[in-house]
Amino acid sequence: MTNITEQDITPKLTAKDFASNQEVKWCPGCGDYSILKQVQTVFPEFGVPKEDIVFISGIGCAARFTYYMDTYGMHSIHGRAAAIASGVKAMNPNLSVWLVSGDGDALSIGGNHFIHLMRKNFDVNYLVFNNQIYGLTKGQYSPTSEKGKVAKSTPYGSIEEPFNPSELALGAKSTFVARSLDRDPKHMQMVLRRANAHKGTSFVEIYQNCPVFNDAAFFAFSEKDTKAEQALFLEHGQPLIFGNGGEKGIKFDGLTPVIVNIQESGLSHSDLWIHDEKDKTKANIVARFFDSSFNGVSFPRPFGVIYTEDRPTYDESMTEQIEAITAKRGRPSLDKILAGDKTWTIL
Repeated sequence: MTNITEQDITPKLTAKDFASNQEVKWCPGCGDYSILKQVQTVFPEFGVPKEDIVFISGIGCAARFTYYMDTYGMHSIHGRAAAIASGVKAMNPNLSVWLVSGDGDALSIGGNHFIHLMRKNFDVNYLVFNNQIYGLTKGQYSPTSEKGKVAKSTPYGSIEEPFNPSELALGAKSTFVARSLDRDPKHMQMVLRRANAHKGTSFVEIYQNCPVFNDAAFFAFSEKDTKAEQALFLEHGQPLIFGNGGEKGIKFDGLTPVIVNIQESGLSHSDLWIHDEKDKTKANIVARFFDSSFNGVSFPRPFGVIYTEDRPTYDESMTEQIEAITAKRGRPSLDKILAGDKTWTIL
């Protein structure tokens, strides 16, 4: 007699199963199309039923994502996706919860919620589509726009220092920090898999092209003639190597990173900086490759998993606390919870 398992009965999902019946409405050439495609491609691998997946978004072009995924979801309000997703996860820890925000939604009006989501470490996945501009409201500069950015709200150039999202996430005690880009589908799929497998808040910054208001902002990291020199692809346990022929490497001089020509310096790969995604000191330096120069030398932009650590999640700790208190004191009535144990008589 053949044993029939639930897996045998449940049909295997495909990418098409995660595509809703809504017409996808982004501008032609928008990087959001690629991100949607990669998410729908990898989700069948996770083995999670669609009814156990929730997408929460805020406001902006990226926030339309919830309409295009055939899962549960909520298009919430500006900057509040993290707060709403935290509540969803707290009430049903078994759900797979994903947040989608743009750089303005996540890091401007939603900045306070962003840092506290990282700190609390709910087991959710936060995808921030960074195009360094406000797209939906027609081209104002955003918290990630480069200094000097000429936009509709900064006609003479922005005078502000931009946020470095990975550095901000690390400073807020994020347990998973990664970066990918819309024009590298295979890399993005890898990062999404890693984010899904992580227990805790997974922060994934995705460079996303806005062809209307900030076209080609990140093409240097994906174009064939510039990618090798401008992008640094991180791999745990592997040396930091880049360049057209892989001839350049990064090593430490004390605590200062320096770029060397591997062949000319006579160094071997073992002499270079070996990426350790669990070393937070090094992760903070890697994150600063984004916008800093060391001794006047500019470094390539890092992509991949910058940092990850294991730490108890908020939802697990909350559940354990509730169970412990309930076991000790019993479950109080709703009336008692609402009334509390402190009252005042006003004369």
